[in-house]
Amino acid sequence: MTSDRPIILDGGMSNALEDRGHDLSDALWSARLLRDAPAEIAAVHRAYYEAGATVATTASYQASVPGFERHGVERAEAERLIRDSVRIAREVRDSLPGGRRLVAASVGPYGAMLADGSEYRGRYGVPPAVLRDFHGPRLELLIEAGPDLLAVETIPDTDEAAVLADLLTELAFPAWFSYSIAGSQTRAGQPLEEAFATADLEQVVAVGINCCAPEDVQPAVETAVAVTGKPAIAYPNSGETWDAGGRRWTGAATDTTSLATTWLTAGATYIGGCCRVGPDDIHALAQSLNA
Repeated sequence: MTSDRPIILDGGMSNALEDRGHDLSDALWSARLLRDAPAEIAAVHRAYYEAGATVATTASYQASVPGFERHGVERAEAERLIRDSVRIAREVRDSLPGGRRLVAASVGPYGAMLADGSEYRGRYGVPPAVLRDFHGPRLELLIEAGPDLLAVETIPDTDEAAVLADLLTELAFPAWFSYSIAGSQTRAGQPLEEAFATADLEQVVAVGINCCAPEDVQPAVETAVAVTGKPAIAYPNSGETWDAGGRRWTGAATDTTSLATTWLTAGATYIGGCCRVGPDDIHALAQSLNA
């Protein structure tokens, strides 16, 4: 999975779908379109690949059996939709000529299923067994569908990370592991040194951060490399700020393309974007880093 050149990730799935006219305001978020408009998810994957991304991240971040069941989807159908997230990305990848492209199966945090903002706080107040019962079956479904690796992403605290680390060790499937952070800490307030050490597993190909402010990336990457010795992964948000009350993004975007070379120098091998980063941004990033 490593390379002498940077591995370009895609950008946000949800913002790209919203730009295509979809309302994602319900609790299933982009996962709803796995059922209602799978061709639109395929179109977003294609747009990112054509923009220069090497990796497509599946639309499974918010997809879980309990989450689908809450919205009236029967278990068998929910399991099929989770597997479909990988199938859709693979079919797009396989339809494109030339080059080696990867499919990373997104594994979002438990808080994403709750759809109450707790994915940005962590410390859900549930025992580890609940987190294990939530993540374990979904990891198995995603692996069955045949991705190249898992994208364990936006993890807010080391409590959830420890559960996922145990599961990844048991499953022995390649993955990257990234935390959502604020400054030099996880969203739950734990030191990044502790967080990255928790994710330092044999089958984890890269450790780092996502869904954070662009200015937090470089020091976090340096810490990840110092703690683990592994390639780092970095895919921050655009720099805009989410207004939870108004349910909208505010402020101006940061020119992350100009910052990305510093992330590369700091030790990031996997570089892309998260919320509010679209195909045009990924194209500019790819052009800059591959120059």
